[in-house]
Amino acid sequence: MNIHEYQAKNLLAKYGVAVPRGSVAFTPAEAEGAARELGGPIWVVKSQIHAGGRGAGRFSDDPEGAGGVRICKSLEDVKENARHMLGHVLVTKQTGAAGKEVKRLYIEEGCDIARELYLGMLIDRATSRITIMASTEGGMEIEEVAAATPEKILKLAIDPATGIMPYHGRKIAFGLGLEGKQVGSAVKFIAAMYRAFLELDASIVEVNPLVVTGAGEVIALDAKMNFDDNALFRHKDVADMRDESEEDPAELEAAQHDLNYIKLDGSIGCMVNGAGLAMATMDIIKLTGGSPANFLDVGGGATAERVTAAFKLILSDPNVKGILVNIFGGIMRCDVIAEGVVAAAREVALHVPLVVRLEGTNVDLGKKILADSGLPIVSADDLGDAAKKIVKAVGEAA
Repeated sequence: MNIHEYQAKNLLAKYGVAVPRGSVAFTPAEAEGAARELGGPIWVVKSQIHAGGRGAGRFSDDPEGAGGVRICKSLEDVKENARHMLGHVLVTKQTGAAGKEVKRLYIEEGCDIARELYLGMLIDRATSRITIMASTEGGMEIEEVAAATPEKILKLAIDPATGIMPYHGRKIAFGLGLEGKQVGSAVKFIAAMYRAFLELDASIVEVNPLVVTGAGEVIALDAKMNFDDNALFRHKDVADMRDESEEDPAELEAAQHDLNYIKLDGSIGCMVNGAGLAMATMDIIKLTGGSPANFLDVGGGATAERVTAAFKLILSDPNVKGILVNIFGGIMRCDVIAEGVVAAAREVALHVPLVVRLEGTNVDLGKKILADSGLPIVSADDLGDAAKKIVKAVGEAA
């Protein structure tokens, strides 16, 4: 689960992470009031959407205008910029061409920036440890830094037996070229950020830029936090921060049916049981010359009703020109899947080619149900055969 910048800063501040003062606003009047309460002489008006690159982004109705993060020097300027941002669509390199509508702003006090750095924490799958990543290249996407100048990225894995220690913070601080009181400020900042990451079951915490002020303080000028969905039952306060208006409607619908669904940009809809098999299915579609339209894992205990919901989700994408069902029946029975496929195909008035590959428990019964359905369902012997048949069918349909 992702949250907005202002929410991340509020959470981090509770753990002692230094952040500038700020307030959320939903109307131009609220933005002006927040700025007045903060006091001047400089304020920053920030669009709040679940996407990076806001400062470099542009509004769809004013592509030559200012971006989604603006510096203001008067209360009137704050209110006017808020009016131009709220209710308008901001397009960044992470939103895609469709962009995202700005529904809330974060009004923040100005900051005396001496240096911009990068600091992040995540779980490193190779070591299964919380790993600190830092760079002197603040303000840039860390992926760009890794590609262009990987030597400028510092990595430090934290042993869970000891947790964060002062020497960890000093090592990062010295690696970033901090000195004097900046080091102590950074050590405190990193320790607080680690505690927040650990105790809130975060999957990533990213501060970019992490700034050193003219007074030598280290503070988070921006903040991004993602959380492990499986741990949200422990954090009702975090779960309540969810902004469903920022999420894909199809993915929200999928979650209500216990489906794991991610929309992609291809033309072949996929319905598979098991995340690994789903990845393999998408890979072989690409290898065969097609392009998957989605990742969809119906899970190990799917019912006919869930399969029907999955079909409706797939067909809600206008780009889908064909569907490949790939089921390996272990816990799941092939006859149940077949019944669900037949029911779904009839209910949604299937109008695109459908290829089904079944294997495993009750496979013969499942294939018989498909064959006796009277529907134009193409059976496949194995995954390779299924991929070839659906790619060919989609090509002919196009």
